[in-house]
This record gives sequence, C-alpha cells and structure tokens, in this order.
Amino acid sequence: MYKKGTVNLPLHGGHPPAWLFQRMKKLSGALTSVIIEEYSIEEFLNRITNPHWFQAFSCVLGFDWHSSGTTTTTLGALKASLTPEEHGIYLTGGKGGKSRKTPQGIEHAGELFNLKTKTINNLINTSKLSAKIDNSCIQDGYTLYQHHFFITEKGEWAVIQQGLNAKNKYARRYHWLGSEVNDLLNDPHSGISCDEKNPKTLNMPSQESKQAQKISVDLINDNPNHLRQYFKRKNNQMLLEDYTMPSHHPVLDMDISDKEFEVLTRAWEIQPENYEELILLKGIGPKKIRALALISDLVYGEPASWKDPVKYSFTHGGKDGFPYPVDREVYDNSIQTIKDAIDQACLKKDEKLKAIKRLDDFIS
Repeated sequence: MYKKGTVNLPLHGGHPPAWLFQRMKKLSGALTSVIIEEYSIEEFLNRITNPHWFQAFSCVLGFDWHSSGTTTTTLGALKASLTPEEHGIYLTGGKGGKSRKTPQGIEHAGELFNLKTKTINNLINTSKLSAKIDNSCIQDGYTLYQHHFFITEKGEWAVIQQGLNAKNKYARRYHWLGSEVNDLLNDPHSGISCDEKNPKTLNMPSQESKQAQKISVDLINDNPNHLRQYFKRKNNQMLLEDYTMPSHHPVLDMDISDKEFEVLTRAWEIQPENYEELILLKGIGPKKIRALALISDLVYGEPASWKDPVKYSFTHGGKDGFPYPVDREVYDNSIQTIKDAIDQACLKKDEKLKAIKRLDDFIS
C-alpha cells in the first residue's frame, strides 16, 4: 500500500444541485472509461490516488477545488457511474454510516469478480486497518468521517478517506494505492501535503515507532493490570501525566477508567501476535494507543515518532522548490491524461469545451 498524499480543505456543507451532480456522474464515467481503455485499470487507480490529479479531475467535473465537498461529491459521482461490467472496478464505502458498510461492499465485489475467499478477507482487513491507521495511529487532530474503497476485478485496491478537524474547520484527505507497500505500519506515506505541520502528532506507523509498536504488544500480553499505577492516583501514586516526560513530545490527559481497562484486559486474553492485530481489536482506540506509546517511552526508553508525516508538497513537488522542485514532465503528463480523456470521451461538444475550460482554469 502506498499513501500518495494528503490535502487540507476548508469544511463546506450543503449538497451540489441535482443538475450539476447528474452531469458529474456522466462526465466522471466517460473520463474513467477512456483512461482505462487507453491505459489500464491500474493506471486509473494510480491517477485517482494522486492528490494533484484528483483535484484536477474534480475541477473538470465542475466542483470547487478548495472545498472539503470535493471528496464527497467527486467520489459520489464515481460511485454512481462506475460499473463492474464496464470498468472492472467496484467502489464501496462513503460518508458516515455508508463507510461502515464497506465490508459488505467488499464481499459483494468479491462475488461479482469471483475473488477467492482469502482475497476478500484480506481486502476487508485492509479496509479496516487503513482507517484505523489514519484515525487512531496517526493522531494529527483529524477524525475520519469518510472511507472509500476501490476494488478491481484482479483484487487490486485503493483507498481515499477524509478526516475533519473541528478546531480549525479543515478537512484532510488521505490517499492509498494498494500495489506499492507491503507494510502499512512502516512509513507508508509519501508526498503528503497541507499548509501546516502539527507538532503534537503521534505517528505510530513509522520506522521510528517500530520498537514502541513491539513494546505496546508486550505490555498487553504481559497483563495490563500492572499498568494501572501509571494512570490511577492511588496512595499518592502519580498519574502518567505527572511524570516528567521527554521534551520531544507533549503529554495529554491519559487517565484510563476501569471500563477502559476492561478493553485492555480482553486484549490480554486474546494475546495479539503483533501490532496490527492489537490495533484492530475492538475498543483499542486513540487514547489507548497513545497511552501504550507513552509508557514505552517512560519505562523502556523507546519513544514513538512525534513527527507529523505530512510534507509540504504534493507528489509533483512544490512551486517554491521544497521539498523538491516540481517535476514538470510528471505534472504535464497528469494534466495531459485528463485532456486526452476529455477529447476521446463520448460527450457533446459543448460539454467537452466546458470541461477543458475548467481544467485550464485549474492549471492557471
């Protein structure tokens, strides 16, 4: 799996007008058909998980480039226009309650594409894990509220999901491409972009956090009852936040209740074999993941990463040369792909002209 990028977008409410959404469905399906025919299904997944290409694609369809609704509406149009029979792709998931129906959607796609049971189960696990990583293991201040899962007839996949930050009123979109990385918990990010870094971000899926991952599992498998001393004030014992922690990260309120300790006890009874199994257990959320990471540092001297994995550039680079100059050939190729698709799509002439005009406006 390969996380292609992230983008910050202001939160916008409301819905697109029906006349616009109907045209977005038609245009998104037509463009996707041409891209798959001229290139391949794999290339479409590669493009849609590229933040720059996704933004340009959204603008061509007619939606505001800087709106959080870009994700909802563009993927909603694709979900309505993509068909397994014509495109060889099934898109499941969505916003809110629809995201929780992703496993059923994956099972349905598996039946349509005649995928092996093992493949279907792996895809369901991947869906759950990708959401858990971005929502709980990367604690950047954004809470996921959208999860979209692409599945191809060959069992290949991609994920696009979005989180919101209630404080700054921005959304952050996460893109995953399933063919690039074997280990989701070892620096799966590349070319992530937003306007600012959060210095209080816990980044557990990092190479720097590998020992903290292992110790987190060991702490659970060794019976979590001995961890109570770090959270409950008893006989003048200190809470975890009372300890002098290393200066490289902040400490939030980490008091864990008796009910929350029951979750840790159930995890101990299951004896997870690795960090992936641990974080997928029911009830293991951001607070417990963070607590185990802090104890790893405090007791064993093995700190997790507190570096926000976001970078100041899309996959094409930055206009100011950081972290690397824009690769004009790659950038132009992304735009040309959409232009070619528009030219070859079965659309009326005025629809093509309007789509090209929106693309030109985006480029300029």
